[in-house]
Amino acid sequence: MPEDRPTMPPVRLRSEAELARDALAAPLLARAVRLARWAEPGKPVASGGVLSADDLRAAVELLDLAADEDGAEHAAQAWQLAVDTGLVAIQESAAGDSADDTDDDTAADGEREPAATATSGEELQLITGGSPQDVLDIWLDGFETVLADAAAPDLGDLVDQISEGGEIDLDSIDWNPEEEAEFLDGILGNLYLLTAMDEEAAVGSVPLPALVASMVVPDDMDEPTDDILEEVSEAMVRLDDQFRLLAPTGLIDYQPVDEALIEEVDGEVRLHESEAAREQAAQDEEEDVSRYGMVRLTPLGVYAVRSRMLDAGVDAPVVGDLADKGADVLLDTLPGHPESAAHAEAELWLGRRTPDGAARELLAAARGDDEGAPLRRLTCQQTLSLVGGAAEPALREVLDDRHLGGLARVWLAEHGARDVPEPSETMVFWLTVDTLAAQLATEDDSEELRDLVRGLVDQSGGFFESAWRVDHPATADVLEAMGRLHPDKKAAKEARKAAFKARSRA
Repeated sequence: MPEDRPTMPPVRLRSEAELARDALAAPLLARAVRLARWAEPGKPVASGGVLSADDLRAAVELLDLAADEDGAEHAAQAWQLAVDTGLVAIQESAAGDSADDTDDDTAADGEREPAATATSGEELQLITGGSPQDVLDIWLDGFETVLADAAAPDLGDLVDQISEGGEIDLDSIDWNPEEEAEFLDGILGNLYLLTAMDEEAAVGSVPLPALVASMVVPDDMDEPTDDILEEVSEAMVRLDDQFRLLAPTGLIDYQPVDEALIEEVDGEVRLHESEAAREQAAQDEEEDVSRYGMVRLTPLGVYAVRSRMLDAGVDAPVVGDLADKGADVLLDTLPGHPESAAHAEAELWLGRRTPDGAARELLAAARGDDEGAPLRRLTCQQTLSLVGGAAEPALREVLDDRHLGGLARVWLAEHGARDVPEPSETMVFWLTVDTLAAQLATEDDSEELRDLVRGLVDQSGGFFESAWRVDHPATADVLEAMGRLHPDKKAAKEARKAAFKARSRA
């Protein structure tokens, strides 16, 4: 695996059977399946599989979309999806092929004459007779076609140019296919990251302005400029259209932007930009941010975005990937996981082993004097906290171990074990340095770490006089960090002196 391969936090995935049920329940695929069965006996269509106006109206009725003002559009999208995914097969006739070269295939009412036959495709049999993965593969194929459509430009202007007999001006649509696809992939990637990092985000929705700002506003910009705000506004309107197209696939749950907030200026659609409108929008946002659009990835959407990431060479793990790995891999990997994912991963790993066997494996992997060893031991301690009392023999075996004796005593005390020997002062200080070294590796200069440093120094008179003598590879670095973190100038100075002594001793 390349060292520079990007890695995402792990996500929880539903089972293939659950995801397949979600896929079949998604409005677009469900409609496409109904239309494929409708076409099963054979249906005359125009070249390319285009439905006649009468058949399109029949499809609208079949799908119960007559009351929907966009019913014809939704029916046409479902039919196209059926064709694109192979749920419907199109057999072109020889007559239809020749008719494509003439104008004689146009009926009196302006419609194209039937030049092909639509029948059910092989993929339709997999919907009911295939495996859950077969269903998901069909759904993914359909999702990819809709995603490509969502990233495509609005061709309305080009149609106008053609109807007016003018020359087609591709520059007039201001569209860069690579940039548009990259923007949409980035938006979906950010949604995926939010879902992975925060389990609440997995069940809640993200405001569209915040999502767009995460892509448009530079990280080092404290206050967005008017130009940036205008770019955010334009991107929100564009993304609103794209999300409306993607929502029926089941990829996202989406509450669209309130159309009352959208206006057309000089032929361009954008959010209101007058000063009064901005003030009103700010008030509205405080009262009801959902008016500006709310979106979240569904479990099916998490599955789809992860599939695209894997295809792009991104390392996108799933909670449970470590269950069959060794304890060394587990302890090296868990610190990079969000807390909830790390907890779930540890429980799955422990579930494959006996408590005593798991404890021995974890303790053996936690030893070492290398730079990453303190964090491994802290992760080991956190994982062992999930193990029951049956692991006690394994913990007692390491009571005299220089690396593990301290954390073993902590575990035994927390589990109410009897006759646990008191640690020596040397062991207490060694464990303190080891724990601080581990937390410095993950928390930088967090407020929690500052409080811990302050508490250690305040509760232990002469802490630094003893700490600099600790035989731990990270002693000097820990003391130096304590000098940076402690708010009291005198204590900070003592910490820096102790760090100098520790380096001189080493």
